[in-house]
Amino acid sequence: MTGQILSGAMHYFRIRPEQWRDRLIKLQAMGLDTVETYLAWNLHEPEPRKFDFAGPLDVAAFVRLAGSIGLRVIVRPGPYICAEWEMGGLPAWLLADPDMAVRCCYEPYLAAVARYLDAVQAQLAPLQDTRGGPIIAVQIENEYGAFGTDKAYLEWLRRALIDRGFDTLLFTADQANDEALFHGGLDGVWRTVTFARDSWQAFEKAAKYQPDAARFCSELWVGWFDHWGGKHHTRSDADRPLKNSLASDSSANLYMFHGGTNFGFMNGANIDAGNGAFQPLVTSYDYDAPLDEAGEPTRKFHALRDVIAANFPLPPLDLPPPANRLELAPFDFTHQVRLLASLPALSRPVADIVPRPMESLGQSHGFILYRTRVTHPPGKATLRAQAVRDRAQVFVDGVEAGLLERDGPTALEIEAPEGEFVIDILVENLGRVNYGPQVLDRKGLLGWVSLAGLQLFHWEMRPLPLSDLSALDFVGQGTPAGPTFFRTAIEVPEPADTFLEIEGGRKGVAWINGFNLGRYWDIGPQTSLYLPAPLLRAGANELIILELHPSSRRPPRASFRPQR
Repeated sequence: MTGQILSGAMHYFRIRPEQWRDRLIKLQAMGLDTVETYLAWNLHEPEPRKFDFAGPLDVAAFVRLAGSIGLRVIVRPGPYICAEWEMGGLPAWLLADPDMAVRCCYEPYLAAVARYLDAVQAQLAPLQDTRGGPIIAVQIENEYGAFGTDKAYLEWLRRALIDRGFDTLLFTADQANDEALFHGGLDGVWRTVTFARDSWQAFEKAAKYQPDAARFCSELWVGWFDHWGGKHHTRSDADRPLKNSLASDSSANLYMFHGGTNFGFMNGANIDAGNGAFQPLVTSYDYDAPLDEAGEPTRKFHALRDVIAANFPLPPLDLPPPANRLELAPFDFTHQVRLLASLPALSRPVADIVPRPMESLGQSHGFILYRTRVTHPPGKATLRAQAVRDRAQVFVDGVEAGLLERDGPTALEIEAPEGEFVIDILVENLGRVNYGPQVLDRKGLLGWVSLAGLQLFHWEMRPLPLSDLSALDFVGQGTPAGPTFFRTAIEVPEPADTFLEIEGGRKGVAWINGFNLGRYWDIGPQTSLYLPAPLLRAGANELIILELHPSSRRPPRASFRPQR
């Protein structure tokens, strides 16, 4: 074991647990001796005081598995993690408090964090190296110096970890500039830096604050993430900063070694620093990492292994065989049902005078439908929303009238019919901001909705987290109109990795055997969804999609492809 830390990041919650061992063995085969992972608070406490550390969220099992094959472990429990993850890992139920302030000494926030750290303690404190376990370091918060100035909050977190028995090495991680290192660091706590390329300058900057401390790049960004409607990011020069770090006796954590997938509705979002645009992340978290989204080594894997091998003796490369791949020609969906017709099966209505954000109704993810009944002089009138978070389809008496969007139009001309009519507004939460001051990103309709300049009152709201679709009453195929669920059964001879392609689909969500694979969207850059073998079973499998914009002329089809 070298004195330097040679680490790679992979997040247990972005990988199916049946695949953890395969990915960890490959991490070790590349020459790394440590695995680093965040903890996702919003997964572990999806509702206040209801904790989940079982199955795919059994972080203690992940840590023990890593230790059993000879790897050390770095854990980063947050509570804020960024990670391009929904709300940076903070649970959305915090936003039910209209006065909520996060990442500071706001007492209700600290009380929630304390409860979360109590649960983390029970899972991980016994696995520290001070007690014979594999955990060699625990991070305090995450890149706090890019967010705020509340040193008392950082000190509270340090003391909270120590009081809960975390007596291994504690550290902070910040970008390598004066503001970040000054505000994000604590006296007596190891300051580490995050960067992509400028290793020498970064370590010099860190040494200004801790001259005698060991140098550690706690995030060496070997790739990058993608936004819907943007380009797919790749990087070909990640070997250079790793080479420089190792040559200077510095330690490094490759972020990411293996990215995995933002399954379900858990992708994060960014606000563009230049133009303020909202940028939701895609479902894939491939990250152009040494292991691709499906866990197979890339050219980058071999290039970075060569850098490590030039500095440390490595055994001959011995990798597990490639995973089997499944291919199925395009197939049709056999049943369907409209979303608007399925509202009673999917949710219970909540009545209020004005529309409320989804968090105030106890909802964190998915969609929410707002309905009001209106009487108005017939003819054209402008429907306007004060703020849409994030994308809304508007229906008049069940017929789609257009879109309202967070960064697009928030007004729409509709045709008001004679007599009373119904306005439905179906709002999709596209993922909460995970970085920066706008992380308090409430979803749904925020504020008033008006028609011809007059505010509309008396709303019925239906939360649609879509976590359980078993009550849907599917019928045979017909002509779809508006957002529609499509279902089919697929015979699989043997489970294997594959990629789901929705042909003729514009935008929607896919479920396999009740598991939410994530979103698809024809604006790219992602065009298919990774479907790992553990989610399939030999024999019949149920595939359901919610297509938001089905064509009346060409119903969607699906296929399984061996490659993206």
